[in-house]
Amino acid sequence: MKLAPLLALVSLVALQPAKPVETAIERLATCQDSWRDWKDDPAQSKKVGELFTSTFEQAGKDGSFAPKEKVRVVGLPVTLVYPESVGMGVGFSVVLDATFDTARESVEKALGKKLGDCDVSDGMRTCGLELEKEKTITLMAGEHDTKRTLLGCYYFYAK
Repeated sequence: MKLAPLLALVSLVALQPAKPVETAIERLATCQDSWRDWKDDPAQSKKVGELFTSTFEQAGKDGSFAPKEKVRVVGLPVTLVYPESVGMGVGFSVVLDATFDTARESVEKALGKKLGDCDVSDGMRTCGLELEKEKTITLMAGEHDTKRTLLGCYYFYAK
């Protein structure tokens, strides 16, 4: 196969729009949308709920959901979704199948902003970006976890 047709095919695939669920999940995980803004809107809640339940299934007793099909956020595969909280954080988060550095690069590219407030302590690597009061994007991974990174939008975090 000649290189030009192959490059054209790769370009066409790269330009395909994200699935509606991927767009919705990415917007929630990166604080572009907030379930707090429309949780009292029955029509919006129903629409997002149906989209979510058609794509994800309960994964464990920790409130996580696993995708039924391949789902990507900021260009990276999603392995779990926490739609309301994780630990003491209240918000929306996804677990990406990516190293911390790869996830950070993809998130910063998607946002067009750099993450700051980076720290390594208590066995965790973290970075964040406060967008407004009670609205912070957080990236977190175990210090030695080379495969999974949590990306989330948090409205409140108890320390």
